[in-house]
Amino acid sequence: MTWRECKRLLTVAILIACAGCASPGSRTDGTHEAVPAWVQDAVFYQIFPERFRNGDPTNDPIRASLEYVERAPADWAVTPWTGDWYAQAPWEQTMGGFYQSVFHRRYGGDLQGVIDGLDYLADLGITAIYFNPVFYARSLHKYDGNSFHHIDPYFGPDPEGDLALIADETADPETWQWTAADRLFLDLLTEARARGIRVVIDGVWNHTGRDFFAFADLRARQGDSPYADWYVVEQFDDPATPEREFAYEGWWGVETLPVFADTPDGQDLHPGPKQYVFDATARWMDPNGDGDPSDGIDGWRLDVAEEVPTGFWADWNAHVRQLNPEAYTVAEVWEPAQHFLDEGGFSATMNYHAFALPVKAFLIDEQITTERFIDLLDEGREAYGTARQTALLNLIDSHDTDRVASMIVNAKASYRDPEWFDYDRDVSPRNAEHYDYAVRAPNDAERAVQRMVALMQFAYPGAPMLYYGTEAGMWGADDPDDRKPMVWADLDYADEAADPRGRARTLDPVAFDAELFGFFQRLIDLRAEHAALRSADLAWLEIDGAEQTVGFTRSAGDAAVTVLLNRSDSPQAIKLPAAVGETVLLTTNLPFTPQRIGQTLHLTVPPLTGAVLTQ
Repeated sequence: MTWRECKRLLTVAILIACAGCASPGSRTDGTHEAVPAWVQDAVFYQIFPERFRNGDPTNDPIRASLEYVERAPADWAVTPWTGDWYAQAPWEQTMGGFYQSVFHRRYGGDLQGVIDGLDYLADLGITAIYFNPVFYARSLHKYDGNSFHHIDPYFGPDPEGDLALIADETADPETWQWTAADRLFLDLLTEARARGIRVVIDGVWNHTGRDFFAFADLRARQGDSPYADWYVVEQFDDPATPEREFAYEGWWGVETLPVFADTPDGQDLHPGPKQYVFDATARWMDPNGDGDPSDGIDGWRLDVAEEVPTGFWADWNAHVRQLNPEAYTVAEVWEPAQHFLDEGGFSATMNYHAFALPVKAFLIDEQITTERFIDLLDEGREAYGTARQTALLNLIDSHDTDRVASMIVNAKASYRDPEWFDYDRDVSPRNAEHYDYAVRAPNDAERAVQRMVALMQFAYPGAPMLYYGTEAGMWGADDPDDRKPMVWADLDYADEAADPRGRARTLDPVAFDAELFGFFQRLIDLRAEHAALRSADLAWLEIDGAEQTVGFTRSAGDAAVTVLLNRSDSPQAIKLPAAVGETVLLTTNLPFTPQRIGQTLHLTVPPLTGAVLTQ
């Protein structure tokens, strides 16, 4: 039995032993009781379900299931998983350019594909999955829900049967049934739990899709609908006045995303949708309703959280803690979020502001000094307090950004152009629709930078999260190019030879990167082996005379590890106290050997190289 297998069995045993326990590990320092202890040790993996793996081709989407079915050509078909991403099928060519057709694509990713991939995730070292929406919706991204109490039928084994089963349901949970897709999702939870993997899913409590059961009834019955006050209706249809057509508020003006109504004082969601959301929340956190949360999900990621009233969040988070005191709730907030988290009762935020953006500015774009980098990280981390620091979801890329490899290829391009930074910014486009964006694969030097970024992510306080395929070597611009089908070792892929702008390009072979996968395995193992890398303790080292080089020590009790990062293109000679330790546990690029002379450690850190050292 390998060390990795022993570690997995131990993790599973701990999860089984704790199942159903009443909040044994919640941090109760008097400040953040909403922060579950398990998150400190977690390694998250984000899955975009439609693009992770097609485990059951018999349930593939059909043309009638698309959100813009009227725009899809009659010869529309599911896109082959391993094809050239930028090559257009005949049906796509009739729609115009690549960006006019790509959003109509479906690849057939489903829950069976995730179940089939669980051993892969366990082998990588993943202990928690964050799913983009899995609920019934027409789009490929599922943020336009038709329901929050059913898994998308095309993610399950019987789409037609599921659609017939749910056709007459209402907001009353007594009318809700368990579909084949719902039950397969519960099977997935069981299979994940058996491998020591927790599951967090996306909750979108701000808006729905137009085919959401309540909005569909509202459209049909107008002011006579029992859901007439669930949404922000600007005017109903008036048959006597043809120009008075049904009008409503869509999220950021998007008509396919009608927004739920707030209470008149703006402090809460309207009671109708609020109760529905509470009922749907309970359905997935305690599926059999027996008061034991061990058969449900482990938490929620909340979309556009700041656009939902804080009063609702306070009540909802309290509801979640009643269902499972160890649940993790993480808000999508791009800006400083500490006060919002406190007021709403969240566990954490997706750590764009206090982690991803500074890391991109320093390690990728080289736009800020080491001093500014350290200041930004310290200010952001300390604002959240000790209890929350280790629960912040530390990501670099996601479904809302370029992939990290392409960020590096296109260094200095905008990353949501954060106005809260005071460094000079190049706001070049992040999307390959624009002529200057390089869609190519990263070269060796760019991969070296990527490994340094990964080390920073896994060595810094907080819970690291990988976007699916990062460990496999995937690259891509912002949406939709960050949502390519997952690259698997058992599949043969066409070269990426086309360009969305019709330009000539060098062929880029597409294949699973076993070397990069192995690097991430070692990085995850290192974090599991050393409690210091999972603590909240961090102390910066004084490094004199070195360019673009930072170092810090992580501690837990008497144990400590040191992390060094040389972002420059030249070797950097540094001196550190000998207590730092001269054993090199990992290097991201080139090897080196520290020399101890008395009480001083002499190191020459190679270019574009990060390292972890210990005594």
